[in-house]
Amino acid sequence: MNLGINGLGRIGKLSLWHHVSRKHFPALVVNIGREVGTDLNDLAAAIERDSTYGRLSTYLHGHKAERAIQELDNDKGTMVVNGVPVTILRTSRNPNQIAWRDHNAQLVVDTTGVFKDPTADGDDAKGSLRGHMHAGAEKVLLSAPFKIEAKGLDMPEDALTAIMGINDEDYSPAKHSIISAASCTTTCLSYMMKPLMESIGADNFLSASMVTVHAATGSQQVLDRLPKSGTSDLRKNRSILNNIILTTTGAAKALALVIPEMKNIGFIAESVRIPTSTGSLIVLVLNLQDDLDSPYNRATINGIYEEYAQSSKYLQFSKNQNVSCDIIGIPEAAAVIEGTETHTRTATIKVNLRKTQAVSKLSKDEDPILQVPVTQAVIYGWYDNELGSYTSMLGDLTVKVADSMV
Repeated sequence: MNLGINGLGRIGKLSLWHHVSRKHFPALVVNIGREVGTDLNDLAAAIERDSTYGRLSTYLHGHKAERAIQELDNDKGTMVVNGVPVTILRTSRNPNQIAWRDHNAQLVVDTTGVFKDPTADGDDAKGSLRGHMHAGAEKVLLSAPFKIEAKGLDMPEDALTAIMGINDEDYSPAKHSIISAASCTTTCLSYMMKPLMESIGADNFLSASMVTVHAATGSQQVLDRLPKSGTSDLRKNRSILNNIILTTTGAAKALALVIPEMKNIGFIAESVRIPTSTGSLIVLVLNLQDDLDSPYNRATINGIYEEYAQSSKYLQFSKNQNVSCDIIGIPEAAAVIEGTETHTRTATIKVNLRKTQAVSKLSKDEDPILQVPVTQAVIYGWYDNELGSYTSMLGDLTVKVADSMV
């Protein structure tokens, strides 16, 4: 069984890097649906050189490595990358017209960011995730969160959002054919939340909020340009080179798909884009109902993470003073907790019960006051939103699904 990759943008290209290094699949089939440059050599140059991560050969074998791409055949659209045969498809953009069946690509990872609706029909003229299955794939992975376009439709039973180490055990080979790997931010956030929820208990979370300080993405502009008709967020049309840009994130909604207990916790998620190519940070703020005799403090919070990191290959706990460049390329690190910057403060919050729903039985003589011990915690989590964190974990999920198909 060969692996199909639809799209050769940031995640598509880095997924190719991941799998030619891993060599789990005998061959890769990459669909770009168009010609690139003057011939296949130009495409090979785009694959083997990267402004963020350097050269593919260096990533694979170190600084003294020779070129990783060989045996280019422009007519056939083939090349050998680190010993792995790679076929490039350059004719079809609609998933239902891609020649997956002809190339034995039974598993496809769609990295285009275009097809995200799991309810769209496979024969949709504009293309859809299910179109890959019409073209011969048996299962499809999506490198983005699902987005159902039509109002009122529920998530199909054969669709699942899964993050390795969080809820990948929910994946059923007999049931699920379309799997979303969520987003880079949701992946990091899930590893910041789950250790605390398992240790402290979801019932003790009063509220939570987060801001991701996020590197630039391909949806932003290098220089200011006019927005397209109907565009509501005008800020993404401003230059990412010299602006801090406020935007949105769907991490709060997606997190509840992989950690169901989050549905009962008031949660707000925001995003700020900054002029860096990769390496992002989540600032997580929690309000925890506490016990005054033994309140949650910095040592307690860090201890939970440190212990969890010892048994999870996807969480790292750091006592270093990191900056964003230090996180780039760290393999499989869904989140790197910056332990030196964990902060807590415990205080008694006074709640006027007359302002709650249970006011009918209260005395009118004086306001009944309830004193609740609450700890506010601020936690920082780094993540490489491209290769090191997200693409590595997407690769692990891809291999898990592939092994279930054998």
